[in-house]
Amino acid sequence: MRVDVLVAEIGSTTTVVNAFNNIATPDPEFIGQGQAPTSVLDGDVRIGLKGAIDDLAMNLGTDKIEYDEMLATSSAAGGLKMTVHGLVFDMTARAAKEAALGAGAIIHQVTAGRLRRSDLKKIQEIKPNIILIAGGVDYGERDTAIYNAELISELGLDIPIIYAGNIENKEEIKLIFEEAHKSTRLYVVDNVYPKIDELNVEPTRKIIQDAFEDHIIHAPGMEHVRDMVNGPIIPTPGAVMECSKLLYEYIGDLIVLDVGGATTDLHSVTAGSEEIERIQVSPEPLAKRTVEGDLGVYVNMPNIVEVLGKDKLKEELNIDIDKVMAEYKAIPKNPDEIKFVERLTQEAVIKAVERHAGKIRYVYGPSGRNTLAEGKDLSQVKYIIGTGGALTRLPHRVEIMKHIARHNESGLMLFPNSEAKILVENDYIMASLGVLSKRHEKAAIKLLGKSLGIEIPEKKRGEQ
Repeated sequence: MRVDVLVAEIGSTTTVVNAFNNIATPDPEFIGQGQAPTSVLDGDVRIGLKGAIDDLAMNLGTDKIEYDEMLATSSAAGGLKMTVHGLVFDMTARAAKEAALGAGAIIHQVTAGRLRRSDLKKIQEIKPNIILIAGGVDYGERDTAIYNAELISELGLDIPIIYAGNIENKEEIKLIFEEAHKSTRLYVVDNVYPKIDELNVEPTRKIIQDAFEDHIIHAPGMEHVRDMVNGPIIPTPGAVMECSKLLYEYIGDLIVLDVGGATTDLHSVTAGSEEIERIQVSPEPLAKRTVEGDLGVYVNMPNIVEVLGKDKLKEELNIDIDKVMAEYKAIPKNPDEIKFVERLTQEAVIKAVERHAGKIRYVYGPSGRNTLAEGKDLSQVKYIIGTGGALTRLPHRVEIMKHIARHNESGLMLFPNSEAKILVENDYIMASLGVLSKRHEKAAIKLLGKSLGIEIPEKKRGEQ
């Protein structure tokens, strides 16, 4: 059997392959999925890829699968590990961090100001896939970024380096890395913070994904990935962000939640309200991603149970909490486990939105009370979208997401309101569609509409 496009999601434990047909027609189809254990740690990604394709063939009732294109997302071997180094934490360092998270990175270190020996030691221990250097608005402070670049160049790391700081430093940064290590893959991009209170994160996000693709094909176990994958390869969380940004262009302001076993990801694409923008303390990107490493419904289950309290859970759910916790293995198998996981998921959703969203703050001064807004404004969000295992499979997934609007009791949190429509991404293919959109945008948006169960307009907002 021949298919138009296969998209592989190469995870740390499982490789999933999604198959799509009729890509060039007005009615593209998601026709099936296969999976197999990831084989990156075995030294050859092709073993897991072939296993997933064989499983797909069995699911489709055919002997062999052939394909015209294969694209991929990857979070294998720890995903995209990055360190980020800026000038002022609340300005250039934060802007650089936003760019890295939005590209799908896992941030292991953020520093502000001049690097110290302890910072350099930590970089060596982390062994990042990519380092991002920022610092200084355009035509502003120059010395910190140059100082940091010189120290990082002396580490002799054979990884991509991205510079996204003061435009005046570009030639100097190039010279530093040319002199220290001629083989260093240096990417120079527009400043992430070109002016005070102005973010410019999208060029850096794109370069991070390009650098990731360049680097990942040389990583242990991934060297032969190009023998099978003939299209783009991007980080899995970055692919979900690409899909979220694409959907925003068609239907407007949205958030996407993914509650997993270990973490909870939240992507928002919204400009917020003009009223809140006027009182914002600092700028926020249009597209923002946060990842909560302590909020997961399996690996990090004890964290959420501790926050809620065992006694409270026992009373609320009327189940034997200790028994359920001892027997529950990643996927809930009986009514007690389902109730338990739904409650954990609800808490993970609320906490993730609380940490992602901004809030109203009152400041008192000589002229009386002033109203300020800090953080991301989600008040204009029209759609709350659930993806991932928990929010696409649990029986009460829609009710869980409805709790977001109800939780804003004080009225000071910049949360979505009760008018936001709840959507479930039933096919769980947002990451695949994010990378698919790089080559087949119209097909990707059609397939996403089918998965969400909504009719998406033919044209983007603002198009004639």
